[in-house]
Amino acid sequence: MNGKSNIIIVEVSNQMVTSGVENVILAIIIGTLAAIVYSLRVLVLMERRIAKIDLNIEEIAKRTLQEEFKIEAEEKKIEKKLDKIKKR
Repeated sequence: MNGKSNIIIVEVSNQMVTSGVENVILAIIIGTLAAIVYSLRVLVLMERRIAKIDLNIEEIAKRTLQEEFKIEAEEKKIEKKLDKIKKR
């Protein structure tokens, strides 16, 4: 082999190494982007779950408040009856 063919072989092997490094870097970038997209998906799903939990808590609070009003109304009725009994 002469000197010219050695230079061509070295250039081709350098291009292959560069191409390999570029492929690895590209794969790392794509993997990182895929991880970010997956993480965002998980965050959106968690946000939806938390929103549902918040709605359920609101419903429970409303029902509890309604029950409290009923109890207070019953308590007032009982107190009025007791006052009438005491006045006799």
